Amino acid sequence: MEGRPKITELRPVLLFLIAASFAFQIHASSQDHDLNAIFHEPFNESFQGRWIASAKDEYKGVWKLSKSEGHDDYGLLVSETARKYALVKELDEAVSLKGRTIVLQFEVRLQKSLECGGAYLKYLRPQEAGWRPEGFDNDSPYSIMFGPDKCSTTNRVHLIFKHKNPRSGEYVEHHLKNTPTVPDDKLTHVYTAIVKADSEVRILVDGEEKKKARFLSAQDFEPTLVPSKTIPDPNDKKPADWDDRPTILDPNAVKPDYWDENAPIEIEDEEAVKPEGWLDDEPYEIDDPEATKPEVWDDEEDGEWEPPKLENPKCSLAPGCGKWKRPMKRNPAYKGKWHRPLIKNPSYKSVWKPQQIPNPHYFKTDKPDFEPIAAIGIEIWTMQDGILFDNILIADSEKVAKSYRRTTWKPKFKVEKEKQRAEEAAAGLSFGLYSIHKIIFDLLYKIAGVSFLDAYNPKIIDLIDKAEKQPNITTGVIVSVLVILLTVLFKILFGGKKPTVAAHEPNRGAAAETATNPGTRSSEVKADESEKEDAALRRRSTRRET
Repeated sequence: MEGRPKITELRPVLLFLIAASFAFQIHASSQDHDLNAIFHEPFNESFQGRWIASAKDEYKGVWKLSKSEGHDDYGLLVSETARKYALVKELDEAVSLKGRTIVLQFEVRLQKSLECGGAYLKYLRPQEAGWRPEGFDNDSPYSIMFGPDKCSTTNRVHLIFKHKNPRSGEYVEHHLKNTPTVPDDKLTHVYTAIVKADSEVRILVDGEEKKKARFLSAQDFEPTLVPSKTIPDPNDKKPADWDDRPTILDPNAVKPDYWDENAPIEIEDEEAVKPEGWLDDEPYEIDDPEATKPEVWDDEEDGEWEPPKLENPKCSLAPGCGKWKRPMKRNPAYKGKWHRPLIKNPSYKSVWKPQQIPNPHYFKTDKPDFEPIAAIGIEIWTMQDGILFDNILIADSEKVAKSYRRTTWKPKFKVEKEKQRAEEAAAGLSFGLYSIHKIIFDLLYKIAGVSFLDAYNPKIIDLIDKAEKQPNITTGVIVSVLVILLTVLFKILFGGKKPTVAAHEPNRGAAAETATNPGTRSSEVKADESEKEDAALRRRSTRRET
């Protein structure tokens, strides 16, 4: 095949084309970064002078420029525990959020995890005349607050926006509902909020969509952006003769003659017979024969020394020891305290509600009227140090944000992920098991945050904290939390004693006149009696009584 170039002769050309291709991609990526990013802070050099720390006394936390653990890449570090931090960067030009897509994105690495603290950013609107960055604090008004926050039952990626009501002139905070949770690891994660011109917002974590919402939807934000057309009249009062009790105690009811309120819950079982072999003369406990009086024991100061007690070994071989008594059984004649039954209230009208009047703050809109972003602030309180912020970005293109994720975040994340998997494998914990472990604890924290478990919240949180520190007790903690959940649900569904209802009152007739919710009294009284009966049965000894 004369005249046709050999493969070896084409190799330099192929290598040149491949190199040129890579160079073109890098150049294109660089152009995306340089030309289309409205703002980008990589923290490659000192932030002093560009970012201003708050001069207010409450913000004692020290910011540092530091390398991310395991990388040569630098970031903004939260360096001390249990501190408040505040730092702000004024933009050269305010960024409008109207009529276009704006992407807010930044990286956070929780190098020492996050038990209680925030790692979110505040995108400040233009401040009042005379405001200085050194005065930045929690009250500095913002347009959007975005990012992770975790403490106790709180575990969410916040998205909050402030919107000015055109009728009242007041700024109202609107919180995204059903937010994504914060990844529970020590890896670098990138958080992205895509604010679109059509009033849609999308939340991405590590480039994966976790939430899509609409700013005008009552299902997505609380309170809803557009107020209700009417509100309850604050000056409307319930008439004095308005009876909103659906049931009342029957005033004509009389206690039956056979009803004995003094009959005990339990009585002796007359048919019971002492078990054969019962050791009446043997005590249940005996002195420890091997115990000796300590040499340092002083009878005058310490009192007469007595040896410790042991269970009598003879009793373990017999039905029982000590004086035998008949066991107790439920009294068939027991009825408990008599109460008047509930009947329909002949004077009942309905549940009273104030009349509705036009809402003076109601307005119509088809899209939110966002204030521009004039500065970026980090104002947090945290119990953990080691929080590292990096690559804070504002762009008007999703493509630009994706490019940054690919070139600045992805390489770091891959290295950290491989290291994490290697450490887990060395510790005998597979990646799959770790994922299940995370899902379980996320679910437990959600259960702890359920409103009807508020009374048990501290106990549940304490159990979860112990399980996170001691994985071997996780199964027991799951069972305990489920028992608490099922117990409360059972009480809600089938009734139970409520703390606001007195179980015994000296004048039941008077109580009936002032009861605010008589419809529940009958079930509460029965549940109260049932609880007492069960408690009495539990106290009963089946072996011996002394």
